[in-house]
Amino acid sequence: MGNLRETNPSLWVTTTPAESTFLPLDIGAGTQVDVAVVGAGIAGVVTAALLKASGATVALIEADEIGSGVTGYTTAKITSLHGLKYDSLAKANGDDAARAYGEANQAGLEQIASLIAAHRIDCDFSRRDAFTYTEQSAQVDAIAAEVETAQRLGLPASFTTDTDLPYDIAGAVRFSDQAQFHPRQFCLGLAATLPGAGSLVVERTRVTGIKEGSPCVVETEHGVLQAGQVVLTTHLPILDRGGFFAKCHPTRSYALAARLAGPVPKGMYLSVDTPSRSVRSAQGDELVVLGGESHKVGQDDDTRRRYADLEEWSLDRFDVVEQTHRWSAQDYVPVDGLPFVGRQLPGSKVFVATGFQKWGMSNGAAAGLIISDLVAGAENPWAATFDATRQRSTLGRDLVRENVNVGVRFVADRVARMRAPSVETLPPGQGAVVDIDGEKVAAYRRDDGTVCAVSAVCTHLDCIVAFNTAEKSWDCPCHGSRFTVEGKVIQGPALADLAPHEPQAGA
Repeated sequence: MGNLRETNPSLWVTTTPAESTFLPLDIGAGTQVDVAVVGAGIAGVVTAALLKASGATVALIEADEIGSGVTGYTTAKITSLHGLKYDSLAKANGDDAARAYGEANQAGLEQIASLIAAHRIDCDFSRRDAFTYTEQSAQVDAIAAEVETAQRLGLPASFTTDTDLPYDIAGAVRFSDQAQFHPRQFCLGLAATLPGAGSLVVERTRVTGIKEGSPCVVETEHGVLQAGQVVLTTHLPILDRGGFFAKCHPTRSYALAARLAGPVPKGMYLSVDTPSRSVRSAQGDELVVLGGESHKVGQDDDTRRRYADLEEWSLDRFDVVEQTHRWSAQDYVPVDGLPFVGRQLPGSKVFVATGFQKWGMSNGAAAGLIISDLVAGAENPWAATFDATRQRSTLGRDLVRENVNVGVRFVADRVARMRAPSVETLPPGQGAVVDIDGEKVAAYRRDDGTVCAVSAVCTHLDCIVAFNTAEKSWDCPCHGSRFTVEGKVIQGPALADLAPHEPQAGA
C-alpha cells in the first residue's frame, strides 16, 4: 500500500493500489537507455514523461513504489501561490528572479493539467482558487505588499477578504485558476504511459551508486544499467556531490483528513499566522485536508503533540464528524529561497532537482520542464534562476546558520549519547538511544516487550538519530535521513540501512 514503512499512511497512499505495478530491475537485462531518472515522485515522473515525449529512451527507477514517497504525503495543491513568497524573493534576488520563479511554477501547473488531459488520467484534478490569508490585522500590509508584487510580476493575484472558510479573515492574496488533485493517482497514471519503445519503469529497486562516464553506470541493489545521462529526483540528491545537504535543511509538517457535518471549503488556503494552517478539500469535496505544525526533522522530543495540536485546531474551527487519516511529510528548504534544478556540477552528466520548500507539485513539474530542456541541449527561460550550481547559494547568513545548527546537533547528540539511560527504562511502543551492555544504540521496545536495537549512527554522515514518537521512525536531525525501527531506510540522503546491534560475546 505505497510506502509500507510509514506508520501513518496518507489519504493518497491508502486510496491507491496496494501492490506494485512494475517489477524490480532485471539483473540480466543489460539495460541501456538515454536517460535514467532516479526517484518516481512528481518531479521524476514528469521529467521522464517529457524526456520520452522528446524521443529519448528513459528508465524511471523507484526505491519503493511510484508516488509513495514525499509526493504521496503532500497536501497536493498545484499552485504558484507559495505563501508570502514573491515580495521577499523580489527584494532579495530582484524582480527578474521572482518573475522567473512565478512563471516556472505557473508553467508547472499547466504542464500537469496538459499531461492529465493528454493521457486521460483519473486523479480528481479540479481548478480552484488559492489563498494566502491572515486573521490578524497586523499582517494585512504584508498581504497587500504580496498582491502588489505578484501583480507587477504578471501573476493572477488579487486582494480579498471573501473566502468560504468557516471563520473570518483580515485579508488574503488570491490567485485564480490554480488546481488540486490526487498526487499518487497522477503519478501512477503517468508512469503507466512510459514503458515500451526502449523505455521502462522499475519499482522496489534502490539505486546504491552512480559512476559518471560515457555512458554513466547506475548501480542498484538488483543489478546495473547504463545511461547517457542521469537525473536525480530523490527529494534530496542521493549523491553528496554538489553539497545540497548543506544548502537545504529538512523540515516535517503534519496533515489530517476529516469528514465534516457542514460544507467543505472549496478553495485552497494557507495562513501566514503562527502556527500556519493549510486547508483544501479532497475526494470530490467529501473530505477536508488540514495541515500545519512545521519543525526541523529530528529536533522535536515528542512529535505526537503536533497531531494533537492540529486536531485541537480542527475541532475548534470545523464541525468535524470523523477524522479519516493523518500523516506527515518531509520537505527541504533551500538557503536562498530558490530550488536547485540543473546539473549537479558544471559540465556533469548528472542532473538534480531539490529544495522545493513545501511546494513540490508545481516546482516538481517546473523542474521536469527545465531538466528535459537541458538534457536535450535546448534553451530554457528559467534555468539560470534555478541553476543548481549557482554560487549565491553558498553565501549568506542562512547557510551559516543552518550548518551551525547541524554542527551543534552533531556534538550535542554525541554528548547526550554518552549519558544514555539503560534499555530497561524503555517503555513499550517507545524508542530512544539507550545503553545495552555498555554500548549506546538506538532501541525500540515493541508492544510485546521485545527490543529491536540498531546502530544510532546515521549512515549518511554519522550524525546520531533521534526517535520520532508519532511516526515511530529513526530520524537524522542533521540532514533528514529516516529509518524504520528495524533500521531500514525510509528516505535519504542515506543509502545504507542502520546496522543491527549485535550483542557482545558473553553478554
